[in-house]
Amino acid sequence: MDHYGCKVCECTSNKEQTSCILVMVVGTIIHMATLCVCGEREREGGGGVNYRKMANLFLKQAKQYSVARPGYPQQLFDFIASKTPTHDVVWDVGTGSGQAAISLANIYKSVIGTDTSSKQLEFAPKLPNVRYECTSPNLSISELEEKIGTESSVDLVTVAQALHWLDHDTFYNQVKWILKKPSGIIAAWCYTIPKTDDEFNHVFHKFYSESKPYWDSLRGLVDDKYTSIKFPFDPVDGCDHTGPFEFQTEKLMNLGEFCAYIRSWSAYQTAKDQGVELLNDGVIEEFTKAWKEDGNGQKSVTYPVYLRIGKVGKYLNN
Repeated sequence: MDHYGCKVCECTSNKEQTSCILVMVVGTIIHMATLCVCGEREREGGGGVNYRKMANLFLKQAKQYSVARPGYPQQLFDFIASKTPTHDVVWDVGTGSGQAAISLANIYKSVIGTDTSSKQLEFAPKLPNVRYECTSPNLSISELEEKIGTESSVDLVTVAQALHWLDHDTFYNQVKWILKKPSGIIAAWCYTIPKTDDEFNHVFHKFYSESKPYWDSLRGLVDDKYTSIKFPFDPVDGCDHTGPFEFQTEKLMNLGEFCAYIRSWSAYQTAKDQGVELLNDGVIEEFTKAWKEDGNGQKSVTYPVYLRIGKVGKYLNN
């Protein structure tokens, strides 16, 4: 995913510095920052978000993420499309392995999916009207213009499972610069923890609570269903607020696939790096007892999806 405003740490080590890799939370492609191999980062200057130290987790999980995570419901894309006056160009921010780009390509003439992780982009589907661009960790207006489009040239900006990790002030200025005025649309969504039946939900919620020490603090914005996230845009036509609007996506999974989904969490990798196995024998035993298969070794798993959507309005760059 793209991130904005991060700085390289001032490590005195003579080891080579490296761009950070996309990190993930449950249902979330998360913030990337520029890391030295020592693993340190400094607080972003100019009032930016203060991120805790994170390892380059997602490099280890890119393939697993592409197969273990659910897609998004068609109703979500139909709703977004109904609020977009023209269906020419979409900028899909933090496209990852293309989960949103696939559906957007069925509606819009051209989709530009950007990500700072080339590893993620390796697993994105190749479609004739989708162009993927690997962007710099610190995306400038000049690079934005070169790789995505000129000022006021994009109909829709989408951010799937990533908005909470961005430097909002910088990102929103870029969104307002590139969207068509006054009706260009931004749509950003997240999904929270999955649901099955009452018995397994009880066991899984307990497990999720116990995993909290290994999540980044910004995960709280997802748990809050994006209700408290900064979103300075006007309501779209026919709506009196910018959301969140709730949708649902479902996926048939067996227990092994559900565990693979957990292994794609950033919290899982963080715990693993600290010598903690979240899916230990005791947890697997509890999961197995509570898992009630619906047939063919699978059961329906539901992910609640929460959408914030707004239009750019008469934006003036002061």
